[in-house]
Amino acid sequence: MQNIASEVFKDSDCLPEAARPVWMAGAPLPMDAFNALRRRALLEHCKWDPQVGDVGTLASFPLIMGRETWKTLASLAEALGYETLAAEQEILQRPDLMKRIGLPRRICKALQKVPESGLTAEAARVMRYDFHLTTEGWRISELNSDVPGGFTEASSYTQMMAAHYAGALPAGDPVADWCGAVSKAAGGDGTIALLTASGFMEDHQIMAYLARHLNASGCTTHLANPQQLEWSDGFASLNSAWHSGRIDAIVRFYQGEWLAKLPETCGWHYFFAGGKTPVGNPGCAIISESKRFPLVWDDLETRLPTWRRLLPETRDPRDAPWQTDDGWLLKSALCNTGDTVSIRSALSDKAWRAVSREVRWWPKQWVAQRRFQSVALMTPIGPMHPCVGVYTINGRVAGAYTRITAGSVIDFAAIDIALLVEDAACAESKLSEGFNE
Repeated sequence: MQNIASEVFKDSDCLPEAARPVWMAGAPLPMDAFNALRRRALLEHCKWDPQVGDVGTLASFPLIMGRETWKTLASLAEALGYETLAAEQEILQRPDLMKRIGLPRRICKALQKVPESGLTAEAARVMRYDFHLTTEGWRISELNSDVPGGFTEASSYTQMMAAHYAGALPAGDPVADWCGAVSKAAGGDGTIALLTASGFMEDHQIMAYLARHLNASGCTTHLANPQQLEWSDGFASLNSAWHSGRIDAIVRFYQGEWLAKLPETCGWHYFFAGGKTPVGNPGCAIISESKRFPLVWDDLETRLPTWRRLLPETRDPRDAPWQTDDGWLLKSALCNTGDTVSIRSALSDKAWRAVSREVRWWPKQWVAQRRFQSVALMTPIGPMHPCVGVYTINGRVAGAYTRITAGSVIDFAAIDIALLVEDAACAESKLSEGFNE
């Protein structure tokens, strides 16, 4: 086991004086130890996508954070969660606001049934807030509220890395908390349908990973897709070759906007309103998933002080100078994994023209957001920009999914890295040789 104070990669001079956290990259594992850990992640913990092309996406070293810094992020994430849920409830009563945040028409129509039919029962509510350290302090780039991922890396991979570093612990175990919440909603030992779309390996691996944990807790799980569900009076049954009958809870790793493309006969609207079988996440999560969510804040009675403090200025693209000012970026309302984040200086002329044309034609499906300057951290593979995705499950912080990138956008090719937090037992010494303050 390595002592985290023995060899570290420091870059304290680049941190802003007002926001200098305990924050460092740990020493890399020896190659044989890392290869063994990587194999375990693949074979035992459903980490089926450990590389993009020929590039590995698992870091051989951890990101180590001071306990007080982690407490700060945890407190901010829980405050954001409280504000988010209050704002969603208000928006559900305002059909005019739903249209303005870029939701598909069929979803707006389904959510308008909430006052009459009631909101679909909730099995668990999982959110992930993506934090960045910037030259102006902590900022968030977005909320992953609909179907946030990263659980394999945030739980098992991080736990395996922690075993090699004395004096530091995982920030939490989000899969254990997620499993506990869903199991409770299903009666402790119920039957649970885990929904994904065909062809998306990352989604399948997350549901396979959750299935293992739920089965170990005494539940019965079935991997399926929404078209294999049948609904009667708001209760869901699974009709498949491997199971036929009533189910006690549903976990949805199937994006909300995809549900609205299914035939009405699938009963997809029950994910949003009138559903009596508990669903995690319920369809209403798409409200705060929309990157146009900030555009209706000024019309709400709900106060959102934490959101306003941490999210960069966000505007309708018709009200922002994104065409002439590279200080703005563009993203679609239902952007996933950074796939539509567009920065003029990072794109070819041809790609930028294509994005610009789409934004001009469909501005109500896009936002412009002011860019921030994240602070690079020196690591064993050079300067990298971390993104700490803090989970909340039913309002309580549960851990973090952390990624690093050498570029300006955290996307599908970013490197997954274990986040470890200073052990409370070591706090008195503060590991002065191994942490930057």
